[in-house]
Amino acid sequence: MERSATSDMASEKSNPSHSTGAVQMRIKNANSHHDRLSQSKSMILSENVKVLEPVVEKEGYLLKAKIADGGKKLRKNWSTSWIVLTSRKMEFYKESKQPALANLKPGYKPECVDLCGAHIEWTPEKSSRKNVFQITTVSGNEFLLQSDIDFLILDWFHAIKNAIDRLPKERSCTSRNLEFKLRRSSSTELLNSLDTESKESKPEHRKSLIFRLNYSASDSNDRNRVKSRLKKFISRRPSLKTLQEKGLIKDQIFGSHLHLVCEHENSTVPRFVRQCIKAVEKRGLEVDGIYRVSGNLATIQKLRFVVNQEEKLNLDDSQWEDIHVVTGALKMFFRELPEPLFPYCFFEQFVEAIKIQDNATRIKAVKTLVKKLPRPNYDTMEVLFEHLKKIAAKESVNLMSTQSLGIVFGPTLLRPEKETGNMAVHMLYQNQIVELMLSEYSKIFGSEED
Repeated sequence: MERSATSDMASEKSNPSHSTGAVQMRIKNANSHHDRLSQSKSMILSENVKVLEPVVEKEGYLLKAKIADGGKKLRKNWSTSWIVLTSRKMEFYKESKQPALANLKPGYKPECVDLCGAHIEWTPEKSSRKNVFQITTVSGNEFLLQSDIDFLILDWFHAIKNAIDRLPKERSCTSRNLEFKLRRSSSTELLNSLDTESKESKPEHRKSLIFRLNYSASDSNDRNRVKSRLKKFISRRPSLKTLQEKGLIKDQIFGSHLHLVCEHENSTVPRFVRQCIKAVEKRGLEVDGIYRVSGNLATIQKLRFVVNQEEKLNLDDSQWEDIHVVTGALKMFFRELPEPLFPYCFFEQFVEAIKIQDNATRIKAVKTLVKKLPRPNYDTMEVLFEHLKKIAAKESVNLMSTQSLGIVFGPTLLRPEKETGNMAVHMLYQNQIVELMLSEYSKIFGSEED
């Protein structure tokens, strides 16, 4: 018996693959999720399988401009870049005949953009170029991408948006926020293990995966206990309505529905909209590029915070002396409406109206649709377009024609509820609708019958 056991041990030493197989058999008998995770990772270690490179989903040339780095505004400089899109990130290479080889050059590192938690949107107001969209990352970096070829830029927009939508939005992108929330809820038992787990997911910490073989039932119990505490904490949290009644959370102005803002203020036009218009007409009618030029984003966000906190707002204060900050905040207000100023259900009707060839019939159709809008939408639209008409009247000084204002406000004021392949065509109609309502303001908002 002793001789047999000794021979078995010798065979295990001489045959390491047999030993590895025994480890894997022990893993297969485990039932926990973490044991299964350990199994797959230990198999990678034992079989020495190389980690596959991320699959390239799309690559090609586009014009690129980085306009913010960590929230700090940068001067806009357009340059041609070879862009490589993978499932999680984008890489920008300098223009090259063989961009794929650029990464092999000693010391060369492409600029990478992590798409996890990123936001993508069309931003025609950011540039005089056509077909411009912006990518904003969670770290505060902002990039503009552009191409004169409509179908090419649309294809890129949808490819990047689909990549962003496929990425997890809770765990991978907000692990630090999760740790902060765990600490605040007094559930700290698992913080160290969470940190260890996040480190083990990185290639440089792969050696620590061996210790996962020693996971026991107590690990699962710890996790279940933390989950239970989190559930109890969440169930005990006061409701949003209760916090609002106690004055701890105030109704937001930015990001709220237009009719709710008006109901809260007992008006049909938001107070903030009137204040911005008054400030612009007082000191911005003759400013070059008014509404087209962007203000400092940090200052705009500060103004947004003040408005949302219902603090007494004085736009004549020196901290708001840059009129582009005021116009930027006004555009942001309309852009962040959950439903645009032109409601979703009216979008296709306005598009069909602007397609009408006869000018008189087209104006009459648009006027009919405008009259059907809810009262807050109609009154706010009337006040806004009356203001924009005054801007256009100073075109010789501020260089903002009705066409320029249409380009800036078209995508901001009306957009389809669901994006389709006709995005470039829709953008053209959006601009034309705003331009028509400015040039024919008196007929559309007037009381006379055509």
